[in-house]
Amino acid sequence: MSRTKGSKNRPKITHTDYATQIAEKQETIASLATEITSITANIDTWKADLKEKKTTLKKAEKEVASLEAKKAKADAKAAEEAKKTEVEAVLKKLLASGMSACFLQDLFA
Repeated sequence: MSRTKGSKNRPKITHTDYATQIAEKQETIASLATEITSITANIDTWKADLKEKKTTLKKAEKEVASLEAKKAKADAKAAEEAKKTEVEAVLKKLLASGMSACFLQDLFA
């Protein structure tokens, strides 16, 4: 003889209270709807925060690029000034050693 499928130990529901089951399911639905609304509000807030942070990041990156360009320009100017000072020092040294200005002019031309 073959066995029947399923458990023989499960409780038999003799009286079905549909009103209680409906009320429980409606409470579950209301709870889930509240959670969904809360999560949606959080997502909207996070999206706004994300947008604000991205804007701030973009602005900061532009400022850094601008500052780097200014720094490069200042470094180039400082290097040029250093070269100029070095050339002047060499010229003074050469003039002090007795070279003529005409010779130096020909040398650097």
